[in-house]
Amino acid sequence: MRFTDRLQNYENQYMFIRWAMGEAYGKLNCVGEDFIEFDVIDVENNSTFKETILVHMPLVLEISIGGADVARVIAEVSANMKQDS
Repeated sequence: MRFTDRLQNYENQYMFIRWAMGEAYGKLNCVGEDFIEFDVIDVENNSTFKETILVHMPLVLEISIGGADVARVIAEVSANMKQDS
């Protein structure tokens, strides 16, 4: 199984990604053959997406799907989301 195939199971989930030129918390939108599309969360507000980035797969160094930091970010984003009435 290739890394991109495994990563497709986690589309539309929040995670931490570290790549050659940076790192960020955010939501994985799409996994392509040689890139990932990732919405970066503004860590100071935790409610808005700061930017969407495309990262070339060979540059990805680390992806953390679970853990205390990711859980904290998910909780803060969820608490700041507007509820529909």
